[in-house]
Amino acid sequence: MTTLRPVPGWGTIPAALRALAAEHPDVEVVADGATRLRLAVLADQASAVAGALIAQGVERGDRVAVWAPNCWQWAVVAFGIWDAGAVAVPLSTRYKGIEAGTVLASTGARTLLVAEGFLGTSYLGLLDAEYGGPDGARPFAGLPDLAHVVTLDAAPARPGARPWDAFLAGASRIPAAQAERRARGVAPGDLAEILSTSGTTGAPKGVMIDHAQLLRGYWDWAEVVTLSPGDRYPIVAPFSHGFGINAGLLASVLRTATIVPIAAFDPDAALALIERERLSVLAGPPTLFARLLERPDLAAHDTSSLRVAIVGAASVPTELVHRMRRHFARVINAYGLIEGTVVSMTRETDPPDVVATTAGSPMPGVEVRIDGDPEPGERGEVLIRGYGVMRGYWRAPELTAAAIDTAGWLHTGDIGVLDAAGNLAIVDRKKDLFIVGGFNAYPAEIENLLLRHPDVGQAAVIGVPDGALGEVGWAYVVPAGPLDVDALLAWARGAMSNYKVPRRVIVLDALPVNANGKVDKQALRVTALN
Repeated sequence: MTTLRPVPGWGTIPAALRALAAEHPDVEVVADGATRLRLAVLADQASAVAGALIAQGVERGDRVAVWAPNCWQWAVVAFGIWDAGAVAVPLSTRYKGIEAGTVLASTGARTLLVAEGFLGTSYLGLLDAEYGGPDGARPFAGLPDLAHVVTLDAAPARPGARPWDAFLAGASRIPAAQAERRARGVAPGDLAEILSTSGTTGAPKGVMIDHAQLLRGYWDWAEVVTLSPGDRYPIVAPFSHGFGINAGLLASVLRTATIVPIAAFDPDAALALIERERLSVLAGPPTLFARLLERPDLAAHDTSSLRVAIVGAASVPTELVHRMRRHFARVINAYGLIEGTVVSMTRETDPPDVVATTAGSPMPGVEVRIDGDPEPGERGEVLIRGYGVMRGYWRAPELTAAAIDTAGWLHTGDIGVLDAAGNLAIVDRKKDLFIVGGFNAYPAEIENLLLRHPDVGQAAVIGVPDGALGEVGWAYVVPAGPLDVDALLAWARGAMSNYKVPRRVIVLDALPVNANGKVDKQALRVTALN
């Protein structure tokens, strides 16, 4: 197994930023259209944001929420929050008012920084509708903990919101030495983020992660990826998600690579962007790569700058990895989750079949086992233990105890297999498994089989109630060519066990995805039951 270089002894994100800015001040780390930020500039602007937050009364450990698409301001704000010793609370741009308000209220966020008007949406208007307008000094009557709102635009969208420039001007009231003491006073065990789970099965839970966990996890991630100075890395995953902010923004700064924030992924424009910006690293869920590889104009674009593709999700179709290997110099299959940081990755020395069929071996400092300790090759729930396991769910000790047992093992809810060499394959989500006449059916396995058909480009399988068999599978597919549903079903009956054969095939132009770019199976279930 490849030995990874240890994470430098920074201890905290503010310390890392200062060391890197002193050593590489002129390295471009953000390229967002006409806005280009060098490391020294990022560090200076982060200090200004920290000073402005301190001027607003933000104390060490206070929660600061950010509701914005991927953009250069997000990068500056994130490092500014960490400089202030505060905790970043990212909000998805897909949230509606009640979803954002629930996170703001549950975390007790003191300040909200918001990109008002993204894609024509008034986020403050959404909150107004649910929580009422200003009430005295409070920006929203129904959010008593929220004291300040800052718009990332030039002008306030409503009373009680300060524009970006006026917010930054507040930093002048705080002596530079005071802001610097705050940044240098951050400890490795201090909380850095509260990340929300997807909430597809209930109210989102806040996952607590500290500075030391983030530095080690994403330094090691970048080491395996070989993320390096000179790499140009488009961040497609939202900064509101753990992958976007950590495996995107943070990892790139730690390795002095350049991020290209992508506010909204457009497959029509992606190939042109790769060509124009000479992008070298591309990461995302399987749906991203499937959409790119299905582009009829793929061969017409120069994608030779791409050297590494990183794919990860609850399960990655084997056939997709084989297709990716035909177009990218190197493909990395990886597995992680918000509650567990980076769990396993394939390595550069792994043979092609390991990359195509597994998420690789555990990262240093991470233990992985299958619940019940079955023989190699047998399925069960994936359990993990080690430095990357979350500190717990925010203000939810009972939920934390249900997820992390007394021996420190995190019960992931993912169904996996460990082979004899210790490589982990994720075969499905525990909650996605359905039972057909007494047989366990794993949607990811069925999807993988369907993708072997040449006319199937993407597939998503769910279980739906059935009076005779308990549940049966329905397949939602995006064609890769002229698709005859009856012929596909006939092919499936010859290619897989009868209980795995979908009872219905529904053809879609595109699969629904959630904010993280993963297939939104909950939306498919709602569609199937209505």
